[in-house]
Amino acid sequence: MSSSKHSSELRRLALSVLQPGFVGTEAPDWVLRDIGDGLASVVLFSRNIVSTEQVARLTAQLRAENPDLIVAIDEEAGDVTRIESATGSSRPGNFALGTVDDPELTEAVAADLGRQLRTAGVSLDYAPSADVNSNPDNPIIGVRSFGSDPEVVARHTGAWIRGLQSSGVAACAKHFPGHGDVAVDSHHDLPAYPAGRDEIAAQALPPFRAAVAAGVRAVMSGHLLVPAYDPDLPATLSRRILHGLLREELGFDGLVVSDAIEMGAVTRRYGIDGATVKAVGAGVDAVCVGGESAEEATVALLVKALTAAVTGGELAEDRLAEAAGRVREFARWSAGLRASGAAGEVAGDGIGHVAARRAVRLTGAARAALPLTAAPHVVELAPVTNMAIGKETPWGVAEPLRERLPGTTSVRVRGQELEQGTVALESCALEPAVGRPLVIVARDAARHPWMSRAVTGLTAARPDAIVVEMGLPGDGSAAAAQIFTHGASAASGVAAAEALTGASAL
Repeated sequence: MSSSKHSSELRRLALSVLQPGFVGTEAPDWVLRDIGDGLASVVLFSRNIVSTEQVARLTAQLRAENPDLIVAIDEEAGDVTRIESATGSSRPGNFALGTVDDPELTEAVAADLGRQLRTAGVSLDYAPSADVNSNPDNPIIGVRSFGSDPEVVARHTGAWIRGLQSSGVAACAKHFPGHGDVAVDSHHDLPAYPAGRDEIAAQALPPFRAAVAAGVRAVMSGHLLVPAYDPDLPATLSRRILHGLLREELGFDGLVVSDAIEMGAVTRRYGIDGATVKAVGAGVDAVCVGGESAEEATVALLVKALTAAVTGGELAEDRLAEAAGRVREFARWSAGLRASGAAGEVAGDGIGHVAARRAVRLTGAARAALPLTAAPHVVELAPVTNMAIGKETPWGVAEPLRERLPGTTSVRVRGQELEQGTVALESCALEPAVGRPLVIVARDAARHPWMSRAVTGLTAARPDAIVVEMGLPGDGSAAAAQIFTHGASAASGVAAAEALTGASAL
């Protein structure tokens, strides 16, 4: 083979193992060119989405270049939504589903989501999160997990995968080997999971075993250090974890996808190009990139890094070819799955809202205080969310409550405002609520000291206040009258508003 032909073939191989994002609601010219040159996948984010119909036009435009193109999306439902980022998800997330603990319901919600994604032309969903949220201080997983019990998480991981794939969209279990017992956000730095192998096998791996048993054909690696298997390299860059544990021990023979390769956990030490080369060398078949670095130049940089690594002897050409082969195999399989997916209308205001209502829990004091008969003042305590949750995604209880009780007023307060003294709870929360019901909305109060203090102070001043917790419940001691939604999706906000106004039987 001539050197120019070989370099062209290497470029095709390198392009085929990338899953880049891009900016815009139409396909940029460079993406269409790269698909023609061998790019086998793209990933969509909220910046690419206006409506299901618009995404369907976009995916049709992309697939005109390659009918088997893998179109991925990072759509978990619940707090992490892309397809409904502008409105908030009409389906609750994993923690709510795990709380209900009805696998048939979980399967139905995932199937409903799958129908919407398939209609939009999506063929791969980076979901479900199969992480067991065993560390309540975890800043990155939380309500994205089905819960803290490995058996519950395993049960619902399998159900979610079966439901999604029944609608013709491939699932992707993440973040292997389990991101639930960490206290560092891997978007910024490298978390460690220091457990021994026996604990990992009992705590973190059951959901991934369940995913394989349920027929998952894609697994996403996590950017975390697991010293019991590899003391030096994070899972995404570790052959011991991706090959030894995932392939040999768990028997997974499908597509290994990296978590976003531009995340600080791997780029701080190796750079985005170095991390990409090491990931493919370790056993990653498809490199997700472009959540943050969505430019043509990034793809060009990674293609150059991969081809140079092969010609320089750092990356075996056979490994790159193996990865590209797995991508082709997955693309053919997912195209067939998409063609055979169960047809049917998206349930819309149906199964997602049913599930959100079933996940609501009330304390006895809250039951006694409800329903509200007068328009309340609502104080929403807003944390800084992790990067997986879109800043543009609306959440809360005030808007759906205002629809049901006209005259409802509200304020949203951030921790920084309280700490800087630019906002005082007396003037923005207590004074407007004089003579009216007070509703306090929290989101992971137990994980945010400022929020916990605010809830405690407000309920001390107003013992009749009702607290709606939209994150992890914590110890439940902050206030007597509490409503727990187990997630902050739009569906969960509606379910809370219904509970407050007595519009649903709970």
